[in-house]
Order: sequence, then structure tokens, then C-alpha cells
Amino acid sequence: MNRLPWWMGGILMSGLLLLTFSIFGADRPIGASTYVPYFSGIIFDLDPEKYSYLKHIENSGAWEGVMLFGALVGGFVTSVFITKSFRFSLIPTGWKKYKNNSVLSRLLWSFFAGFIMIIGARLAGGCTSGHFMSGMSQMAISSMIFGGVVLVVVIVTGRLFYNVKEK
Repeated sequence: MNRLPWWMGGILMSGLLLLTFSIFGADRPIGASTYVPYFSGIIFDLDPEKYSYLKHIENSGAWEGVMLFGALVGGFVTSVFITKSFRFSLIPTGWKKYKNNSVLSRLLWSFFAGFIMIIGARLAGGCTSGHFMSGMSQMAISSMIFGGVVLVVVIVTGRLFYNVKEK
């Protein structure tokens, strides 16, 4: 499988951040979680006058949808044409090797882990992508703490959850 080198990812991320902050200004950090209530407001035709949070996120929510769509398309294009590694799988090979072959088990654990992670990110005042991409690039203390905690928890959880013992 072809992979982009780590430094290429760093250069591309720097370019994305520079482009975002120079076009949209520093008052609109990169993030994704604001799009969920924004999109819900559109789908369910919610009145921003009645739901003040919708009025508050009107500007940022709109462009985050475009960014998320671009991330989806960019990931697809990269995996098909550049790394030639595209495959659709509900159960990653690591999950099959260390856990089980149950799709339901994988989906439930993924939902649970994502739920816990988003609670932590929101307690730190943002969303996961916002903390990692925007917050850390701007040296925000809450993002540094969030990133450090995530790093430690990922290592501990990986060791406990996967209980890595080569067979």
C-alpha cells in the first residue's frame, strides 16, 4: 500500500490552515461539530430566533459543511488515485485480529468511543478536529491539554482494549 509521507501531511495541513485563516480570518477556526446543529436546523426548519445557538453558528456552520464535503472527496480521491488503498470495510483488520468479526460490536464500540471523545472535546470548549487542527496551531492551552489527554488515553486504552499479545 502506498502512503503519503508524514511530512507531506504536515505541509498539506499547514497549507490548509494558512488558506483557511487568510481567507476566512482568524475568527473562524477549523472545526466540524458546529455543522451538525447547523445542518439539523436546515433539515428540521428550526427558527434561529427561537433557537439562539443556531443564530450564533450561522456563519461558521455554513462553511464547515463545505469543508467536511471537501474532506470526504479529498480522502476518496487520495485513496483511489494517489495511494491506491481504497477499500470499504465495516471491520478493520486490527479489530478482526484482536477483537471479533461482529459488525454490531464494532459499531457499538465506535459510537461509545466517539461519544466519550466528543464529550471531552466539548468540555474543553471545542470539537475534536477544532482542537487538533486550529487550537494546536494557535497554541491554545485548552487544545494542548485536550491533545495531551487524548494521546495518553489512546495509548492506555489501546493497551487495555486490544490486550496485545502476539499469537
